[in-house]
Amino acid sequence: MMGEQMDYQAALDYILSFADYERLPRSALVFDLKRIERLLARLGNPQHAARSVHVAGTKGKGSTAAMIASMLTQAGCRTGLYTSPHLLSPMERIQIDGQPVAENDFSRLVAMIKPEVAAVNASGGLGELTTFELLTALAFIYFRETEVDYQVLEVGLGGRLDATSVVRPEVCVITSISFDHTDVLGDTLSQIAAEKAGIIKSGSILVCSPQPSEAMEVIERICRERGVRLVKVGHEVTWERQAISPEGQSFRLSGLAGEYNLEIPLLGEHQLENAATAVAALEVLATREAKTSLESIKRGLSQVRWSGRLQVLRREPWVIVDGAHNADSARRLNQALRQYFSFARVFLIFGASSDKNIAGMVAELASLPREVIVTRSRHPRAVAPAVLGSEFSKHGIAPEEAENVAAAVELALVRANPADLICATGSLFVVAEVMEYMAPRG
Repeated sequence: MMGEQMDYQAALDYILSFADYERLPRSALVFDLKRIERLLARLGNPQHAARSVHVAGTKGKGSTAAMIASMLTQAGCRTGLYTSPHLLSPMERIQIDGQPVAENDFSRLVAMIKPEVAAVNASGGLGELTTFELLTALAFIYFRETEVDYQVLEVGLGGRLDATSVVRPEVCVITSISFDHTDVLGDTLSQIAAEKAGIIKSGSILVCSPQPSEAMEVIERICRERGVRLVKVGHEVTWERQAISPEGQSFRLSGLAGEYNLEIPLLGEHQLENAATAVAALEVLATREAKTSLESIKRGLSQVRWSGRLQVLRREPWVIVDGAHNADSARRLNQALRQYFSFARVFLIFGASSDKNIAGMVAELASLPREVIVTRSRHPRAVAPAVLGSEFSKHGIAPEEAENVAAAVELALVRANPADLICATGSLFVVAEVMEYMAPRG
């Protein structure tokens, strides 16, 4: 299938010219798998070319997907990883064995699908394809073209009607469920769990992280209805942390197939839960022909990379970024900072999107010994600093306002002593702009 020649910027502009619900209000979002199914049918159904691992959840789904992919790569399997959103470049979303898709491949694939996209959009009745649907289709055709053995797919939003839900997974994974995107997914944990559990398909096995009982009841019921085996992390797979440092943590895991002493370079108690979930998924795949070994599990976890989550960018003072964007993640961040780092004061750089529970996040972060700088990312949904400031003032905190992320980082670096800690959080978009600012100037 030949398309026109496109350069990278033209290809990216084309993809972003469609409705992008990561950047626009979600109120008009129409979930419908028929659009992407129609496009994929025209492309020869590339989603079925490789074995699939499908990962949903509110928190931890990206890092869990990255761990599973890293372990499969170390086991000698050619492995595709599809995640969202990206931090610095859309190329990060589509990776093979840890390497993002090259810009020229991306441009070539966009040119290839463009006529098919036009045909689907012209066929009517379903609305236009979205940016996320196009990126998902690109991932599938890239993985087919490069002949991956496994594709590990992170759900974009929800599960049941997410564009990634067109696969027939060997293993489904549901990480920790909490409140997020309530405008789309429902405002009770059982409603949210029902949306996430939509990825469970008969013929697969589900690996599930520990859940609130309300969510677990829904997941158990759907597994029973679909005849799917449920592996409960926290029951059948357990772990015990052994040592921690700013470089990572070691732990002992009792898995389905044995005991492992493991290390991960990711910080936070929740990453041990994610690692246990990832290992359980690997053990399940091993019963379905994946060539895993203890060595590949160890190497895969020790080498996993997942940017923007409790990531150290600098020392003296510590500069840490974390993409916490709901109240539960903010609580975990507060705990992790106290647990892994010693510091005199915290300089908190905070920015958030309008669809988030800002009051909940602020309440969880207010107990840090801190100075607060509120700011906004370049993202269209970013909330004005003054609005964030008024939320902190309810906790007796008078933050400073910085009109953009770079100004906030500059201010914090000027104020902070070597013994202090600067933490930027509230949104992955804020994290990305801090990383951009802190990157070595070439």
